[in-house]
Amino acid sequence: MDSAMHLLPIRLLPGHDLRRALEAALAERGGGAAFVLSGIGSLAPAILRLAGATELRAITADTEILSLSGSIAVNGSHLHATVSDAQGAVIGGHVAYGCIVRTTAEVLLALLPDWRFSREHDAATGYDELVVRPAALQPATGDGV
Repeated sequence: MDSAMHLLPIRLLPGHDLRRALEAALAERGGGAAFVLSGIGSLAPAILRLAGATELRAITADTEILSLSGSIAVNGSHLHATVSDAQGAVIGGHVAYGCIVRTTAEVLLALLPDWRFSREHDAATGYDELVVRPAALQPATGDGV
């Protein structure tokens, strides 16, 4: 299936919650699927869930976003970021709600109007994982099929 991709450059302002703002950008355009192609900017705080961890790590000092990528679905996102502090120490992980833009965040989204992403429980992993469907098909009725 050939599909269109629409690029959407976004600048988020100080005080925006990074994850919520990106999810809202997709919803405002009536979209059902997007990928973050690139993102830079600054956060304070940065709230990340590190690999394999269950607890969130709050980095309250000013940080720079070195990279941002991931997918945005109608019912959730899977975003990864690496950030650095004033000493150049770098840490990365899953972007949680509460990452607040400090000065700016410049993000390039790829909107995929021919597709619909959702997050559904995957028995193999135990987590809600990405499910990809053509936009013309309606999502499952919650029975996991």
